[in-house]
Amino acid sequence: MSQLPVSIAQHYHERTKYAPETISAKNKGLDWEKQPIPFKDYKVGTNFDLKPYFSQDREQFTSEPSKTWWRLSQLLLCSYGLTARLETMGPPLYLRAAPSAGGLYPAEVYLISRGTPVLPSGLYNYQCLTHSLVHFWQSDVWSTLQEACFWHPVLESTELAIVTTAVFYRSAWRYEDRAYRRIFLDTGHLLGNIELAGALSDYRPHLIGGFADEKVNELLYLDLEQEGAIAVIPLADQLKVEQNLPIAPTVLASPTEVNYPDIPDGELLGYLHRATEIKQGGDWKAKGNNSKSTKIDDQLEDKYNFPFCDKVSTSTNPIDWGELTSSGNVPKACLDTILKRRSTRAYSAANLTLEELKALLDFTYQPQHYIEQGLDGTPDYFDLSLIETFIAVSGVNDLEEGCYYYAPNAQELRQIRFKNFRQELHFLCLGQDLGRDARAVVFHTADLQKAVARLGDRAYRYLHMDAGHLGQRLNLAAIYLGLGVSGIGGFFDDQVNEVLGIPVDEAVVYITTLGRPRTRL
Repeated sequence: MSQLPVSIAQHYHERTKYAPETISAKNKGLDWEKQPIPFKDYKVGTNFDLKPYFSQDREQFTSEPSKTWWRLSQLLLCSYGLTARLETMGPPLYLRAAPSAGGLYPAEVYLISRGTPVLPSGLYNYQCLTHSLVHFWQSDVWSTLQEACFWHPVLESTELAIVTTAVFYRSAWRYEDRAYRRIFLDTGHLLGNIELAGALSDYRPHLIGGFADEKVNELLYLDLEQEGAIAVIPLADQLKVEQNLPIAPTVLASPTEVNYPDIPDGELLGYLHRATEIKQGGDWKAKGNNSKSTKIDDQLEDKYNFPFCDKVSTSTNPIDWGELTSSGNVPKACLDTILKRRSTRAYSAANLTLEELKALLDFTYQPQHYIEQGLDGTPDYFDLSLIETFIAVSGVNDLEEGCYYYAPNAQELRQIRFKNFRQELHFLCLGQDLGRDARAVVFHTADLQKAVARLGDRAYRYLHMDAGHLGQRLNLAAIYLGLGVSGIGGFFDDQVNEVLGIPVDEAVVYITTLGRPRTRL
């Protein structure tokens, strides 16, 4: 049987794997004099200060303009706003609402207005350092956005849209070519926040992943050597829209490139990004608006049903997020959790309980259980049917140690290996104590060949954003329950499959560690 050609996305994944015999060669040291600044500065433009609208009490804002500014202030603060300042030997490190690998924050957040009584038409950049919007281009650009998104129907009924971009060098400075993975995981964290922050501010975000890259980049006046558009998110105003808009995100298939040259190290990231772009030409309209592959599969069976494996039900009562905000739309605790979220630095030796693990999985994979609490019960993903979940359990009361497959449709854990993998996890996570000391380690995986066959090389973007989105829901649920949580993007790729028994077709995309945070003395 002839082997299928390897696409550029698959080639990139193989080239950027970490392996025990080559990891030392990849550690070239950091040039601290070239450390990038994680903020974008505009020298011209009209500045709109959002700090007067910090208060979570929306009832104190009575005029229509002040209500709108409050909504935008809360949406942006809870999506990507600054939440802490840490002093370092160099410039201070500012933490944000969404986690980022290495604290590098490659994302930029733009707002595009169709023209409203409060926001004149044009382009805005969110300045998180000052919690403000800078209006750097005053012109009607909405029709250009619609054209770039192949006339997606949601844009017909919306007035505002967020565009997230990535400044590639911010992450590549440290992680080199492998940074492309982390950039899209970071974007997934951000999308998870935007989804929940939208519920707070009465906006319903809709994800658009299929757009003409060059057109959106030109629209935002980006330096294409440094920055690129990643996702477009129209914001349906729930206070104005009388009926629900289509919730299926637009996921378009890019070309699949199998004839590529020898690409030197240091140029692989840029080459892959260009290869995953969608061009303006071609008949994309019908595909963009009606693609069935954009929806989460309505499959009745989960992908893996291993014979003779032990099965544990994860069905449980939803997490109770407590009292609602003063406006009565979403739980106040959810907003507080977004703003106080921190990645755990060390775990204690105490176990998790099975009920805690069930609660984490319920919030992450069963969002329909949270509609009555005011949270979005149908969040957009790009193609969640391509993501699988495995969990290595080292210390969960009433759950045998080993590796499990999580079946979200059946809501059960299916055990595939019987062993305590704590020492192996320490090795697999590049010697990080978080891997060894965590009581449960969640692995998000994807069949790259299947994903590329369905969506072209652009699937690589979608997979990592969806994994990051799931990871962020795990983050927030864990923090609310008083648990520790931290994502890991660096690991020995192939060895994870070998050690844990994860099928070899499943490429590991992301790791999230869970445990009890170690109390500082």
